Amino acid sequence: MLNYLIIGGSSGIGKSLTHTLAEAGHQVYATYNTQAQDNTLNIHYSFLDVMEEEINLDFLPEALDGIVYCPGSINLKPFSRIKLAAFEEDYKLQVLGAIKVLQAVLPKLKSAGQASIVLFSTVAVQLGFNFHTQVATSKGAIEGLTKSLAAELAPTIRVNAIAPSLTDTPLAAKLLGNEEKKEANAQRHPLKKVGSPEDIAEMAAFLLSDKSSWMTGQIIHLDGGMSSIK
Repeated sequence: MLNYLIIGGSSGIGKSLTHTLAEAGHQVYATYNTQAQDNTLNIHYSFLDVMEEEINLDFLPEALDGIVYCPGSINLKPFSRIKLAAFEEDYKLQVLGAIKVLQAVLPKLKSAGQASIVLFSTVAVQLGFNFHTQVATSKGAIEGLTKSLAAELAPTIRVNAIAPSLTDTPLAAKLLGNEEKKEANAQRHPLKKVGSPEDIAEMAAFLLSDKSSWMTGQIIHLDGGMSSIK
């Protein structure tokens, strides 16, 4: 039984991952911001707002075997219409929030002896899509953070990131709000389907586990084939 922290464990990919790990018998410490959850046998929920200047992680055990940072946003607009403040808000949520949490829990990860960090990027960083400058700018920084931290924290802490394509989560509700939109987005992928939270959660669980013990500094393109084949 291992101890895992899932930041943003009440919705979408984070929720699916939280339950996957708990069902495997691990102790999962999951945070929520707006969607309160009830504690269960192996899942301990706590409120956390990563945008606050000071965060309280006193609910965690002394040692953590892994952490996954899930908070993100999908704001698609023409570059000329995006205010600087919007870029700053995304960066605070997706990059500075992750940095803040990782710095706070680093001693707990080191206490575990061997640990794993999983972050999230997007397929848009590699490919470049119209109207994606806001999200891709922050996620590009996450890819740089992933590789730099992997080098610095090796060999005891592994750091990897998952770069999904559009996934059917509440975050993507505006883009996948009906069957017509889902089918149109599915057809953009070589595998002709939109990703599910479970697809991404299974990869995150793999990256947390010893099954990926020889993997660090990697950006995993889990995107229905979009980034590599046509």
